[in-house]
Amino acid sequence: MVKHQPLQVYERQLCLSCLTGIYGCRWKRYQRSHDDTTKWECLWSFILFCTFSLLLVWFYFWWEAHNDYSEFNWFLYNRSGEWSDGTVPILAATAAGFTYIAFLMIGVTVALLTTIIGVISVTQMWGEEWDVVWISLQATGPFLHIGALAAVTALAWLVAGQMARAGKTRFQVMVLLIYLSVLLTLYFIPLSITSPCIMERGSLKAAPAIIGHQGAPMLAPENTLLSFNRALQRNVSGLEADVTISLDGVPFLMRDRTLRRTTNVRRVFPDRQYDDASLFNWTDLSSLNAGQWFLKDDPFWTVQYMSTSERWSVGNQTVCSLEQMLKLAAKSKSSAVFTLHRPPANHPHRHDWVNLTLDTVLRSGIPQRQVMWTVDSNREMVRNVAPGLQQTSVQKLPLDTLHHKGISRVLLRYNQASAQDVRLYNENNISLTLCSVNKPWLYSLLWCSGVPSVSSEAPQVLRKVHYPLWLMSPDEYCLIWISTDLISFAVVLGIFIFQKWRMSGMRSYNPEQIMLSAAVGRSSRDVNIMKEKLIFSGQPQ
Repeated sequence: MVKHQPLQVYERQLCLSCLTGIYGCRWKRYQRSHDDTTKWECLWSFILFCTFSLLLVWFYFWWEAHNDYSEFNWFLYNRSGEWSDGTVPILAATAAGFTYIAFLMIGVTVALLTTIIGVISVTQMWGEEWDVVWISLQATGPFLHIGALAAVTALAWLVAGQMARAGKTRFQVMVLLIYLSVLLTLYFIPLSITSPCIMERGSLKAAPAIIGHQGAPMLAPENTLLSFNRALQRNVSGLEADVTISLDGVPFLMRDRTLRRTTNVRRVFPDRQYDDASLFNWTDLSSLNAGQWFLKDDPFWTVQYMSTSERWSVGNQTVCSLEQMLKLAAKSKSSAVFTLHRPPANHPHRHDWVNLTLDTVLRSGIPQRQVMWTVDSNREMVRNVAPGLQQTSVQKLPLDTLHHKGISRVLLRYNQASAQDVRLYNENNISLTLCSVNKPWLYSLLWCSGVPSVSSEAPQVLRKVHYPLWLMSPDEYCLIWISTDLISFAVVLGIFIFQKWRMSGMRSYNPEQIMLSAAVGRSSRDVNIMKEKLIFSGQPQ
């Protein structure tokens, strides 16, 4: 006699068999398709990560290069002949690409190619500017380390979730090894971080003196008397300018090779607008306006803050002579430094340009000790005629050469002197001045390094820095470093333990029970019909 089982038992068994088969087939099809796409997904993720990282470095470069935006625009002007703020489209494109990758995760190819082209262009035209990345890391390194460690610590949630799943794969093991390698590197990377601002507070020297390069060109047209007066109002210790010799032998202030950018030569002398500035006589130069361009182009976006009287003063500036600048420096008891450009080959004063400039200095009445003489040509003759001038080199020369030439000062770009060079110059009584210093972070960094003086196009900005932006002792930095590492380690360990506990709880459920519950819980007519067919077809006869 056959003992029949209850109908509910058959229903349960057959439904389980059916659902297991159905879901099993679907799972196998999913696995096959998943295996086919995993490699491409990994490759795509790698390309996306590389593009994001490159854009991040590119964005950081331009953020820190803000100190030299005016210099970059000047390079562009010398190449194109037209003045414009070239940093605006670059920053806009970089920000758009960065946002595109971060939020939409598409357009990777366009963003990658654009960034690579930008990197190559900057390297060819402005290669020395890449030094700003390594210099800025001395100011931002300790804080970037904390931010990177926080981000990698947060990634532990994803990595731990991947590792807690059953069935370890090579990909999972590789991800874990890479993650642990990055984490350990961040734990010990402070051993390689150096910064002049990690020092004892008692060792901090006096703030660097500020020299106004071209006066205060963000507040008034460059190399004009108004610009120099604005700089003196900001208590600068000296004035710096670029000097050219006119056709009739008058040294005047002009940075560009032509007069097109900073004067109205296009209107007054349209046929000569592309001529070298030194091929104009002083009478013609004096008739040019050197201020209207500033109101029109607004190169530093400061015109909108000027009053009506200030705009009138700016708009009526003329080309300034070297003698006028020297008399102003003498009156204010400020030092004067200038870079002298030699006239072209067809110029009548091609060979006596140094003598003309020296005569102008002596005739101006400025005390010789206030003048930093940077011209290397005929230096011995200049020393004999005017022994009181401060002989200054614009090249990084060995100490023996400096002492042999009687040079007591050195004028370099900020990326040409390391902290070791600064100490070496100070120990040998060589006064160092670093130029193109326009941002507080760079001024603070050089202050901590012990630099005696800087040349700046933004004296009004640097004068507001009364103390380095940050300064900490080695013991304080070590405490921050160890505390951050310990907190990160505790958080990562806790995340891994929690994820393992969480996933082990999920694996305690029977998959067949989950599938049956999901199916039986539906009120779908199709599911009920399937159950009836299975029940009646599966009963024993």
